[in-house]
Amino acid sequence: MESLREALEKLKLASTDNTTDSTENSLDCLLSALTQNNTEASRKMQEMGILSLLPTLLNPQSSCTPKVANIIAEMAKNEFMRSPCVEAGLIPPLVQLLNSTDQEVLLQTGRALGNICYDSHEGRNAVHLAGGAQIVAEHIKSLSQNTDPEKERLLAVFCGMLMNYSNDNDTLQAQLINLGVIPTLVKLLGIHSHNTALTEMCLIAFGNLAELESSKEQFASTNIADELVHLFQKQTEHEKKEMVFEVLAPLAENDVIKLQLVEAGLVECLLEVVAQTVDGEREEDIAQLKTASDLMVLLLLGDESMQKLFEGGKGSVFQRVLSWIPSHNHQLQLAGALAIANFARNDGNCIHMVDTGIVQKLLELLERHVEEGNVTVQHAALSALRNLAIPVVNKSKMLCAGVADVVLKFLQSEMPPVQFKLLGTLRMLIDTQAEAAEQLGTNGKLVERLVEWCEAKDHAGVMGESNRLLSALIRHSKSKEVVRTVIQKGGVKHLVTMATSEHMIMQNEALVALGLIAALDLVAAEKDFVGANLVSVLHKLLSDERSAPEIKYNSMILICAVMGSEPLHKEVQSLAFIDVVSKLRSHENKTVSHQASLTEQRLTAQS
Repeated sequence: MESLREALEKLKLASTDNTTDSTENSLDCLLSALTQNNTEASRKMQEMGILSLLPTLLNPQSSCTPKVANIIAEMAKNEFMRSPCVEAGLIPPLVQLLNSTDQEVLLQTGRALGNICYDSHEGRNAVHLAGGAQIVAEHIKSLSQNTDPEKERLLAVFCGMLMNYSNDNDTLQAQLINLGVIPTLVKLLGIHSHNTALTEMCLIAFGNLAELESSKEQFASTNIADELVHLFQKQTEHEKKEMVFEVLAPLAENDVIKLQLVEAGLVECLLEVVAQTVDGEREEDIAQLKTASDLMVLLLLGDESMQKLFEGGKGSVFQRVLSWIPSHNHQLQLAGALAIANFARNDGNCIHMVDTGIVQKLLELLERHVEEGNVTVQHAALSALRNLAIPVVNKSKMLCAGVADVVLKFLQSEMPPVQFKLLGTLRMLIDTQAEAAEQLGTNGKLVERLVEWCEAKDHAGVMGESNRLLSALIRHSKSKEVVRTVIQKGGVKHLVTMATSEHMIMQNEALVALGLIAALDLVAAEKDFVGANLVSVLHKLLSDERSAPEIKYNSMILICAVMGSEPLHKEVQSLAFIDVVSKLRSHENKTVSHQASLTEQRLTAQS
């Protein structure tokens, strides 16, 4: 400690009389102390006021300058030293040193600025205000082609500095993107792929920048896909592969880059990783299997990349993914089912897949998970079935294959994501399928569960899908038995509430279903209609200028249908419906105006 105090005194004297030898010796003493115990030495040096001496020693002409910058870099390794470095005014002279042509000055200055920026808002802001990022970006650009080991070391330091500068800061990341660092860093990755330290710095920088939406366009205009795939193929260590994966995942969210990655051969790499790790029990094997299969599913979210891999259902990738579904590995089952759901995003693919027996594979998978109960696999398999059920020609084939029966086995699930997909799958299956709608609509357990889920206010998706399926059972079956089941299980009030939904399609579906209830069994529904204030709801819908023409039309149809009930008829009269309806006779929509005339006649005749 005495030698540290002595060095400090000498440094104070040297800073006033400019004796270089004395300064050098003092700096060497400080560096030695930092090497032996960085934290303790930094704390003592701060207490002794060394920081206030350093700005004047950061002289571009002085041979001591690299050592001074090195001392700052070492001290700034400690979190508690970063703000004091900024407060001591070290950033502006350090940024000025970035204009130096001296290799060692640039290296130590880059280290000092990078360490001060690490996890420090004050440090980043000070470097930003001093214009440090622009100068470093220019250096990287001018050095990018140089493969001299010393220059590569400097490039690694500068990339690290920019990484620390922009980490977790969208504004500074956007600044770097505007400075054009992305194309430069991509070039570095290709030219310096032999240099592990520099490659890793580039990857971490990409990881920072790739999260920003504005970066995707710049990345897409480079050959990043080829470089990353090439780099990935070279990696043998788990950690190194993970680093590449961490960049690939955010980039693969962009549809253009998805296709580039597919064309660059990433899929083959991922399939190889899956093959190598599927039976592995080590943590790193499990992690790699998950990352590779998840990334595979992500690539299939792009329409072009998905179609390229589907290859009319004959693609080797598509076939490999199919083989994941019967696997005993839950992660592969999940990825396989999600991949099928992604392939099932156009009618042609769906029809082909149903014709080639995929439904049976998914049903077998679901059957296994009635017992095993893996929620993510259940959700994924139901998602795939729901998408496959969209084309009209598939519905009857899937119903014949027993899809509805298997799906109903998950009716007791307490997991909202599973409930949501289960409901969507059944709704798609019964669309235009009267017989299936009647069969399901008279299933008391199903209707009871739907009524229960119609009240799931904590899960808006489940609540909405339950209402829509309840309505669909009535609309597609047009069956008095279904209507009776819905009335008995207390579903009518939910359909009335659904008619007030903010979504027009749901309003309309509710009104059509309510119209069928009124037409098929008004006597049985009368009490529920009164209790749910149906007439009042219809009055609001007809009075509201924002109501769509279809809503007005179906509301008037329903008014006419409930006139056969005495209590409902009285409510219609008390709310002066004739006034509202007569105004609609001049509605611009011909169907609405015509129905308004008919409804007015009916109301007048029965008044």
